[in-house]
Amino acid sequence: MTSLAPVVEALRGAATDLGKVRLVCDWVQYKSNFREVVDVRPILLCPELSTGPGPAIVPLGVRDDDIEIAVDVRRSAGVSVEEVAAALRRDGGRVLLEDWGPGSRSCVWEFNARYWKDLDLWEKSTGRGYEQALPGGDSDAHNHDAARDVIRDLFEVWDALADGDALPEELYVVELGVGNGTQAKVFLDEFRALDAAHGRDYYRRLHYMMCDYSQHVLDLAREAVSEHLARISTFALDATTPGTSLGFLKYKVFLVYISNVYDNLPTDEVAQLGGRTYCVQVRAYLDDAGVAGLAESLGVTVGELPALVHKLLRLGPGLLAEADPVRFADVDAAVAFWRAVWDLVRLEERYVPLAGLDLYSLAPGMSGELLRPLLESGADIRMHVNNGAVASFADSLKLLHPFGRLVCHDLFVTDVQAYRTNFRGPGKYEGSVVNWVNGPLLAHVGRRNGFDVHYAPFAHRVGGNIITMTAQVRD
Repeated sequence: MTSLAPVVEALRGAATDLGKVRLVCDWVQYKSNFREVVDVRPILLCPELSTGPGPAIVPLGVRDDDIEIAVDVRRSAGVSVEEVAAALRRDGGRVLLEDWGPGSRSCVWEFNARYWKDLDLWEKSTGRGYEQALPGGDSDAHNHDAARDVIRDLFEVWDALADGDALPEELYVVELGVGNGTQAKVFLDEFRALDAAHGRDYYRRLHYMMCDYSQHVLDLAREAVSEHLARISTFALDATTPGTSLGFLKYKVFLVYISNVYDNLPTDEVAQLGGRTYCVQVRAYLDDAGVAGLAESLGVTVGELPALVHKLLRLGPGLLAEADPVRFADVDAAVAFWRAVWDLVRLEERYVPLAGLDLYSLAPGMSGELLRPLLESGADIRMHVNNGAVASFADSLKLLHPFGRLVCHDLFVTDVQAYRTNFRGPGKYEGSVVNWVNGPLLAHVGRRNGFDVHYAPFAHRVGGNIITMTAQVRD
């Protein structure tokens, strides 16, 4: 309660209708994130309330608020009344990197893409691989027991098809987001060993397709699985549209294997507040605390920083150093600028009314109507749409053989209620963005496409947050 006292005191002194203020408290578990300790989010007026000569008619049970004040209680112990009052009266002055727009279109995803494109330069600068930056410093994708479980399930399906003379000669497995290749190596090592004991000669027929956005990552992965290269093909592709590169595998893939990819794909957020539906719009800016020092170190004005940031995102640090040698003596200096900017990036938010869910594009060929049962599930709620993950999931399902399955380990929300009780991102990893994934939404999309989708805690680690999603054709 002590952390809220300054907020209440500041509101008392502000020209604000307290009856139209929402107060939200979150424990933001990500130590590196895009939020201020106290954020003020405008709630824009619904169009029907701003037109017409007469008084607005508000439907029964609908509440229209003016602002939402969000407090990160993990960091709010030392916040002062003056800081909250400054947030309430803020009328500009921030160093903006973009205009308002849906979260999936924010430039933070350009940062995310740049990180994977130039991962080698970032890792060289930090002195550690990206997986060391994960909580715990490792990925559950490397678990040998989990790989064996998946392979044994595959063998069971293949044995039944082989016994009926219905098993194709070529056996396809697709991995989206290969990381440094450790997951592929674990899978292939275990597959070869289990197949030798099984005696069906499946390893000789296996085609393992390693797919990733980053060519650098794919190159590292190929080195990790060098002893299996005869069984490997690599594809640099956009995870949101795997079918663009893998369309020749439609209905042929027995396993699409994914770990910690969906949580790293662009997403909007939507909310149901007071009986009305909103899109959460964002705009990125640079934290006031460090922006002056950064500009001074480069010999530019604060106002020139946004153009320099977008030049970095467009060219990458290598070409930026070539294009602007006066400010960046070498690639290392450009990477240092990149890292400094990423530390300063924050997201401002506001709620914008949605005219209708049917007019909102969730993913290609899917309207926001799919969100209705989740948004109207009870009390006020704010949730991820996971546009990139939904698009990737739906496109991947088209690759599956009728007896194939998709197995994904990730940060899934499996109960809509969890969005009402915990903060689910975005958070910052080193250079990249992480969000939890709306499991009920993906399950709904799966059912609409004729697939059963099941969630279970990752079976081979106690106390972790990773959930395993399995999708396969409905019986």
